[in-house]
Amino acid sequence: MARVLVVEDEPTMRELVSARLKAAGHQILAADSGAAAVEVVTLRGAPDVAVLDVGLPDIDGYTLLASLRDAAGTKPFGAVFLSGELEQEFIDRGQGMGAIYLTKPFIASALLKAIEQAMEPVQADDGW
Repeated sequence: MARVLVVEDEPTMRELVSARLKAAGHQILAADSGAAAVEVVTLRGAPDVAVLDVGLPDIDGYTLLASLRDAAGTKPFGAVFLSGELEQEFIDRGQGMGAIYLTKPFIASALLKAIEQAMEPVQADDGW
């Protein structure tokens, strides 16, 4: 299964997402802010997939994803935005970054499917 970075500032949502993914056999790296996510990736290495909230307290999820992907020493990884933002501009921006965009509240099976889809490029090519 995958190493999944879950970045969500709302503790209950972070725990729910993490529990659903753990139950499916994924290894979870969790963070409650952009700064914490950068620290986790710096210390533990890049995930296979990141599940990111768009509205974090210190940075938006789009900027965080770009920063994590650009960070020296990290391998490319897939991404899923899990957000309460329903406007098409938010969805388009996430998809434009090559990420899958899901809205809250989420359906566990849809999140698990999105994780699998986000990993496809990683599995298809040695470096990505």
